[in-house]
Amino acid sequence: VNPSTPIGAHDVKPTPTGEIVLRFLQDRMPAYVHTGLNLIDVEDVARGHILAWQKGRRGERYILGNLNLTLKAMLQMLAQITGKPAPKIAVPHFLPLAVAFVDERILARYFGKTPQVSYDSGQMPRHAMYYDSSKAVRELGLPQSPIEGALAKAVQWFEANGYV
Repeated sequence: VNPSTPIGAHDVKPTPTGEIVLRFLQDRMPAYVHTGLNLIDVEDVARGHILAWQKGRRGERYILGNLNLTLKAMLQMLAQITGKPAPKIAVPHFLPLAVAFVDERILARYFGKTPQVSYDSGQMPRHAMYYDSSKAVRELGLPQSPIEGALAKAVQWFEANGYV
């Protein structure tokens, strides 16, 4: 199986997607870049693994995904869930990349500062990461829970566990 971009509760590290939610909750996201991603509830991903084990065909791959949406749309969903305003300013792709380069390659290396954005994360938004999971839905019965619910669970979990 190939999960797309899981979101939900228990994101301890957090993952890059959880980091977006966390930055939004902490008011550390004044702008966004034009990009897209495919979100899926992490509980649906877990169920998809089990379904692939039970029903999957040997040698086949299954994309475990749900909804293709822009980062702007994701942030607007978070705004509806939390009551916080979504960022309104879009910045060019080179800006987060430049910030990540300075943060990771200069401030972290020479001043011991923990980077807020990794250089690899800064490169990811350059291309929309849209996927088609219809094969997993059709052949495995992959659940397609509403993304708003998964985002709400992530928000609640981060708040309940002292991340915000």
